[in-house]
Amino acid sequence: MKKLKVLIFGSRGLVGQACTSILSKSQKVSSVFTSSREDTNLFDPYATKKIIEQEKPNVIINAAAKVGGIVANNTQRVEFLTENLKINTNILEAVIPYPEIKIINLGSSCIYPLNAKNPIKEEYFMTGKLEPTNSPYAMAKITAIELGRSLNKQYGHNVINLMPTNLYGPHDSFSEMDSHVIPGLIYRMNLSKSRNEDVFKIWGTGSPLREFLYSEDLGDFIEFIIDKDLNYDLINVGSGVEISIKELAEKIKQIINYEGQLSFDSTKPDGNPRKLLDNTIATEIGWKHKTDLNEGLNLSYKWFLNNIKM
Repeated sequence: MKKLKVLIFGSRGLVGQACTSILSKSQKVSSVFTSSREDTNLFDPYATKKIIEQEKPNVIINAAAKVGGIVANNTQRVEFLTENLKINTNILEAVIPYPEIKIINLGSSCIYPLNAKNPIKEEYFMTGKLEPTNSPYAMAKITAIELGRSLNKQYGHNVINLMPTNLYGPHDSFSEMDSHVIPGLIYRMNLSKSRNEDVFKIWGTGSPLREFLYSEDLGDFIEFIIDKDLNYDLINVGSGVEISIKELAEKIKQIINYEGQLSFDSTKPDGNPRKLLDNTIATEIGWKHKTDLNEGLNLSYKWFLNNIKM
């Protein structure tokens, strides 16, 4: 079996770090070149083309993106649309001369319609209105899927679009305002604990249901499919396990050992009331997630304490 040379864009982020960790130990892979904004400006089409020409990979993993939680998505709408469009179009346009390169493109479950029936199947793509708080980010990811499909039809490229559920884990973006739900709750609740605050406020009612996947499980899925010839170009990747935001906050409270009261602000938006992916395709090809939520949260908090300065 020929071993594969892999180029990872966005290697310093949550998904990029997980892919690097898993693929660098894979028997399927000969070498991994990790690219970040320090060596390649993905907003520059010429710089993007140059790194692909230089490395000549068998597989490109596009994990580069501007990401954030509900506040960031809803207040930086122009940046989330334009920056992600530039990243995706520059990478996918740069590979036009190289139809032999397999492209694994990382998307997001926010591409699916707001009112899609749960669990959400891949076939629901482009069948309804998007959730409004993160529609610019979703539109950029939708454009990447359509561009990948166009590359396949016009030039014969093999582009696999992965739609992971809500990801979390080591190397996540932990901040007060711009994080996704798990790193945001960990950061802010740990801060409240250090300040001995009696009340911890959370946006929304706490009732929305969410599915979460530990980042290294996504890396494991990518390693699982990297040498496979699949008949799918859009695949959901999730855990199949739902939890309410309120229950999630209670778990994090217990892990952090925060003794204050949780307070939910119902005047703030909840986002999508429920979002559970249908993982039938991933299951049928032989994959299942390994890390349960309790273990993943503990690992994430341990990494946070060792790496994030408050």
